[in-house]
Amino acid sequence: METIGTVWMWAGFAAIIAAMLAVDLLMLCRGKQRRVSPREAAAWSAVWVGVSFLFAAALWWYLDGAAGREIANAKTLEFVTGYLIEKSLAIDNVFVWLMLFSFFVVPLELQKRVLVFGVLGAIVMRTVMIFAGAWLVAEFHWILYVFGAFLLFTGIKMWRFAEAKPDLANNPVIRWVRRRIRVSDALEGEKFFVLRKQDGRLVRYATPLFLVLVLVEFSDLVFAVDSIPAIFAISTDPFIVLTSNVFAILGLRAMYFLLADMGERFSLLKYGLALVLGFIGAKMLLIDLVKIPAVVSLGVVAAIITAAIVLSLRRDARNHRAAPLADAGNA
Repeated sequence: METIGTVWMWAGFAAIIAAMLAVDLLMLCRGKQRRVSPREAAAWSAVWVGVSFLFAAALWWYLDGAAGREIANAKTLEFVTGYLIEKSLAIDNVFVWLMLFSFFVVPLELQKRVLVFGVLGAIVMRTVMIFAGAWLVAEFHWILYVFGAFLLFTGIKMWRFAEAKPDLANNPVIRWVRRRIRVSDALEGEKFFVLRKQDGRLVRYATPLFLVLVLVEFSDLVFAVDSIPAIFAISTDPFIVLTSNVFAILGLRAMYFLLADMGERFSLLKYGLALVLGFIGAKMLLIDLVKIPAVVSLGVVAAIITAAIVLSLRRDARNHRAAPLADAGNA
């Protein structure tokens, strides 16, 4: 596997991620069972994005001196494009988390611990899948066509079922867990397991919060399968692929609390993400026929996501204006 990553670059990246995770975990411990305000979430989201672009700047500065301006420009652009794509796809992951917490009626102050485990699980799963994917691409070039077809199919499926509501009550993962472990009926703070007396002995029960954790980790796996092939359309360098993915994931917890009260306002975002997946899938299928520069990919993805957000907000504003009129008509 060809990569620009040296031992020192990997070590520096690992140190940055360890420091950021430590900060995130300290935030969790300091504010146990405390609601995260939209202002606080917005501030931390800005911090994570800022750190990511500082890393991009440091990457460019190092490569400019070590490998030349052309390579520095190309690799930094690949990082930024990959980061934007993964950040965009991660928004859909956030909306799934919102749906899960809403279904199990988990208050905001009890959600932080699950989200930390969700982010850690996403990092571990994506790291394993990225190195496996990089090895496959290096050994079997034709696997890129498989990735492209898969992304195109996923984009079409996401578009078709954008308005569908999943049936969590009959979710096979939940049913599988319930058949194998005892689950209590009520939340017990941030606890995943509790001990209760039954027939004179203590019996361990999982709480509904543990079911949420299982589904969050399962959703991480599903989204990793969708998003990892997408980044290989931008770069096959494991260092670029992993760093852009991990930096996109690290801000998910802050992004979640920022979007917690705004999920319904981005009703058209799924259609935008479907178009992004379709574009990336088509790019991979044409990889040996048409070379689409990273800057073009960055522009297309940014334009699609921006248009989806703007159209969603306009649609939400129209619905809010129409609601009072409908109520007046019914009265």
